Order: sequence, then C-alpha cells, then structure tokens
Amino acid sequence: MRRAAFDSLLAEVRACSLCQASLPAGPRPVLQASPGARILIAAQAPGRRVHASGIPFDDASGERLRDWTGLSRAAFYDPELVAILPMGFCYPGAGRSGDLPPRAECAPAWRERLLGALPQVELTLVIGAHAQAWHMPRQASSVTDAVRRWRVFWPSQLPLPHPSPRNNGWLAHNPWFEAEVVPALRQRIAALCGAHRSASRR
Repeated sequence: MRRAAFDSLLAEVRACSLCQASLPAGPRPVLQASPGARILIAAQAPGRRVHASGIPFDDASGERLRDWTGLSRAAFYDPELVAILPMGFCYPGAGRSGDLPPRAECAPAWRERLLGALPQVELTLVIGAHAQAWHMPRQASSVTDAVRRWRVFWPSQLPLPHPSPRNNGWLAHNPWFEAEVVPALRQRIAALCGAHRSASRR
C-alpha cells in the first residue's frame, strides 16, 4: 500500500463513528501505525485516561508494558517501529469491575484492512483475552494457558497478560512470566530495534 493510501486509511479510521450511540464518552479512535512498523501491539481497548489524551498506553498499563519490552518512551511511540492496534479503538466505558470489553463492531470493520497494510511486522504482542481470541483462535483455553505456551507462538507472536495494575495478583501468582518471558521479549525487541536502526541509516 502506498503511503498516501495508508494515510487515507488511518484518517478514515480516526473519523469512525460506527459505535457512537454505544460509547458513553463518544468516539475517539486511538491507534498508532505506519507501513514500516516491525512490532505490532494488539491490545484490548483504550481506558479513560487514554481517551482523554489520545495517546495509546498513556497510563500505568503503558508504563508496565514499556518495562516488559525494554523500549524507551520515544521508541514505543515511533510508528515506524511500533504499531498499536487495540481490538476496539475507542474507550468502551466502565463496567462493574473495570472497563467494558472492546466494542464488537470495531475489529470486523477495520482490522483486516489495517493488518494487511503492515507487511513488515515481525513480532505481534497479543495482549489479553479479546486480542488472543482474534489473533490466536482455538489455540488456548485461557490467557494463562496461552502465556504458559508462549514458545509455541514464538518468535512471530507472543501472548501476554494485560499489563494493567489490576493484574498485579496474576503476576504475583505467576512469577515464571517475569523470570522467563520478559527477558526473551526484551532480547527480541532489542534485535528488532537494531534492525530498524540499520534500515533507517540506509
């Protein structure tokens, strides 16, 4: 896809109002992408703080995710390196025990077109149950099961738990994640960053 066509697609997504009637805070699609991105973050949906700022992972979840990846804030927000495409682009509102799930209309409307426009992606971080159901259908019975089996998907995909502070209990009960998975992720990210820098100098 030519850059002008890609930019037109992003503008179309950012103007989307498909779920307007169901979004308590109104539509504000939040995503980041460029045709040359090597890393794709397939997340869930923006939270209230991200809806306010318009910056993906501009919250405590983002701080933890950047720590897991070893990426600086500048690298994380470089669309030529990292694409961030949640399953729902708009804040879905709050439920009884946290934010509501991503709106079901979003992924069928946009996901295939966007993913097809990212031919350079070499690693997809698949965060949480909704993203794993789309990117890894029938591969695992739960997020924990998928993450335990991470080597099955490696090195092109990596299932991750959500980095939200709400998952502190999960991390405490699964210390193998930060002992085994996070170091492998940082090493893989560092290699992709090195390849990205080399390509940029050409």
